[in-house]
Amino acid sequence: MVMRLFCCLLLLSAMPSWAASKLEASVDKNPVLAGEFFMLNISVDDTVKGEQPDTSSLLKDFVVGPTSLSSRTNIINGSINKQTTWSVKLMTRAEGDYTIPAFSVAGLTSQPIKLKVAKRSVDADKNNEIFLKTSLSSNSLFVQEAGVYTIKLYLAKELLDGSLSTPNMEDAQLTQLGKQTESYELVDGKRYLVITREYLIQPQKSGAYTIAGLSFQGRVQQNYRQLEVSALGDDQQIEIKPIPGDYKGAWLPSELVNLDEEWQPNDNTVEVGTPITRTITLTALGVTKEQLPEISMPTIDGIRSYPDKKENNNAVRDGRVVSQQTASYALLPQKPGTYTLPEIKLPWFNTKMNRISVATLPKRTITVTPSSTAPNTAVVNPQSNPNNLPAIENISNETTGTQRIETKSDTPLWLIVVAALGYILWIGTVIFYLMTRSTKNTTEKLQLNNRDISQPSLNELKTLAKTNDVKAFYTALNNFSVKVTHKNVGAIDELCIRVNSSELNGLISQLQAQLYSNKGANTDLNAIIKILENYQTQASKSQQAVLKDLYD
Repeated sequence: MVMRLFCCLLLLSAMPSWAASKLEASVDKNPVLAGEFFMLNISVDDTVKGEQPDTSSLLKDFVVGPTSLSSRTNIINGSINKQTTWSVKLMTRAEGDYTIPAFSVAGLTSQPIKLKVAKRSVDADKNNEIFLKTSLSSNSLFVQEAGVYTIKLYLAKELLDGSLSTPNMEDAQLTQLGKQTESYELVDGKRYLVITREYLIQPQKSGAYTIAGLSFQGRVQQNYRQLEVSALGDDQQIEIKPIPGDYKGAWLPSELVNLDEEWQPNDNTVEVGTPITRTITLTALGVTKEQLPEISMPTIDGIRSYPDKKENNNAVRDGRVVSQQTASYALLPQKPGTYTLPEIKLPWFNTKMNRISVATLPKRTITVTPSSTAPNTAVVNPQSNPNNLPAIENISNETTGTQRIETKSDTPLWLIVVAALGYILWIGTVIFYLMTRSTKNTTEKLQLNNRDISQPSLNELKTLAKTNDVKAFYTALNNFSVKVTHKNVGAIDELCIRVNSSELNGLISQLQAQLYSNKGANTDLNAIIKILENYQTQASKSQQAVLKDLYD
């Protein structure tokens, strides 16, 4: 029996896909309600791989969900039955009679299905545990004017999972604004969880358009049971108006545009070189931040302008898009005078009044005074000249004319010669003094360093090395290092730097490991003393040679 079953399975697996003999299409309910999801199943009596029915023709009349695939094999009394099923969730938006077309798979064709869709009750949403509401900030927009499309999903039961379709509009861009929000509302005495999503609408062409109502499908929990639920939002009609033919310049459709500025310091009188920060804020209602035009700062002769930072932001307030641009400029006056900064004008189209408007920043006049910290030119009085230098002139302008006064020196020639010789002797004395002092300081410094190296005694270290008292030896080594380096902190490290011996560095590290670690090896203390003795000897010889060269 087992062998027979095994052979049957081998024969069945070897059969080609065209062994299928029947293809059927069916729905799980008929009639259905408008806005209600139902299941379309397409089944073939065989295993089919790499092939599936084409459901694109359903998009004309139905909202089409994802397609799922399942396969099964039944063996009953030695008879083997196989089946492959494709399942598609469908929904209709309006009542009427529909036809689900025939499908073809594996050379087989199904029969079309007649479907009746009944009208949804007006009070159905009030009785449902779940329903959708959609709204527009305005049902009439201009081309490139920003609108807001709002979706609210009302839930009276605990939601287990679900999916909400994405809105779509021809010749327009729809972008979700931020994240969805959750709140609670009471509707006819029933408490609902409300999930809200907002989408930015940016129409690109004029004409009459329809935003199809969104659909929701999911599962809710009710008395230990899981129920499938669905909801359909209403369609929204919207009119997109063209750009007026008489409009010139960059197109900026808005309900309100405002220009504002701030000055720091907020004073119309400043000194030369005093930096001024001018911050201009552009606010527009009903446009995105990308649509905000650049604000240019006019060039003023005598005042340098440096652009600082610029930020563009947008948000949704009361269902409307509000965009704002903040631009800062640093102004630096270069010379005194009175300057007038011209007004800044920004044309825009007023969508409420259907006319061209202009946002304006008024002109501003500032006075630049000389810097109070600038050096003043001194007026020389010839009568108070302390050195009686020759050829000093003073020119004064009077109302009656110009008078020229000249002052000449009567100093004898011999006195000038004596003064010059005195200056020369004084300069020579200073140079001699500085050279003598430099040599003396160098000699004293070298002698002091020589004493610093030779004064510390190594006798205590030699005595402790004989007793092998490592802790006392390290303390004495630190005292020796302090005397040599004149440092109270890190004296041993400084001594190692001066000696510049890798052998000494290794011995000191080994000594520290022996002190602070149980596994440290015994350190050759006499080797440390020998290295220090050689260092003292070499340092003493080197400094004596330098002193000898100075005295020779």
